[in-house]
Amino acid sequence: MRLTLFCALLPVPLLAQPGALAVTPPMGWMSWNLLAANVNEKDLREMADAMIGSGMAQAGYSYVFIDDGWQGGRDSLGNLLADPVKFPSGMKALADHLHARGLKLGLYSDAAPLTCAGFAGSLGFEEKDARMFAAWGIDYLKYDYCHAPEHTDTARARYAAMAAALRASGRDIVLGICEWGQRQPWLWGAQVGGQLWRSTYDIRDKWARRPDETWGEGILDILDVNAGLDAYAGPGRWNDADMLIAGLYGKPGPSGDGGGTGCTDVEYRSQFSLWAMMSAPLYASNDLRHMNEATRTTLLNGEVIALAQDPLGKQAVRMVHTETWDVFLKPLANGDHAVAILNRSDEERPYELEFSTLGLSGTYAIRDLWLHADVGVASGWKGSWQPHETKVFRLKKD
Repeated sequence: MRLTLFCALLPVPLLAQPGALAVTPPMGWMSWNLLAANVNEKDLREMADAMIGSGMAQAGYSYVFIDDGWQGGRDSLGNLLADPVKFPSGMKALADHLHARGLKLGLYSDAAPLTCAGFAGSLGFEEKDARMFAAWGIDYLKYDYCHAPEHTDTARARYAAMAAALRASGRDIVLGICEWGQRQPWLWGAQVGGQLWRSTYDIRDKWARRPDETWGEGILDILDVNAGLDAYAGPGRWNDADMLIAGLYGKPGPSGDGGGTGCTDVEYRSQFSLWAMMSAPLYASNDLRHMNEATRTTLLNGEVIALAQDPLGKQAVRMVHTETWDVFLKPLANGDHAVAILNRSDEERPYELEFSTLGLSGTYAIRDLWLHADVGVASGWKGSWQPHETKVFRLKKD
């Protein structure tokens, strides 16, 4: 088997500036795949309790993200309102509830008059809405791009306007740009004031798009876009590969559209591993109140989470890319390296890797982050991979 090696010079570290936001990729839970536009205060409070009770909050999941559907229109003065039926206590009360428990609240809006689901957007109300978000205690804004013009200049201007309004609001609010990667936001997102930017269309609950499917991104489809964007990531500027789908198992709804019939636990674990290696935000989207052990084990792997949250903030470089294999290399702040090896094929296969092909000379103490075990000292690794399995190793120079 011939390996195609893709080697790249690692860019100069993008160090966070004092007071920078999102110096590590945000982690939390997002409402859309489970609740869609039926998002409501009761479910969100229960999800926050489950995040704490499951150990996810302690593991680093700090945000509860409210996606589209929370809006109740505007009052006579143009102030944005939360739907009083879905949020009878109001948005500030919910934010206070989360903050008292050590969590943060993310909210959603759109750079157009209407959101994707047809609710009130923020175009023309940027300053007013930003002040309202600050008054409510919002910590993060996911800013979508439905019903907006396609050209890049307009997108840049609309995102810059909201970023400026958030900075002037008196509260630190992270801005997540969500124009689905169609205008290459990794080239300009940080310049207009975003801390992260979606790189693709929405993920669906599937491994990959089938040849007969014209839409609906799977794990592999998003990986193949995001894997080439490593030069644009760093503290305070992240490539957002969209939500984690572990634990959905083909649930009807947004993630089940476009061929989203579900994944295996091996595939869910691969997504988690690869997103962590790529320093992508980790947003769970399953029902945290009812997790099986496989999902819990995936989402709570602290050794893999540590790769995503490593303070060096380097997105892994894809060093090997063939029809069958991907190998990623990620330098870490303490001098260690993480290596992830993905079997892209539909069959179990053996693989042997010499670390020297990745530019790593000598021998290394090898730790398997899914076995949670030290597995030897060597200059390479060989083993067998299940279909769509990703193994992740942490290497310490011997």
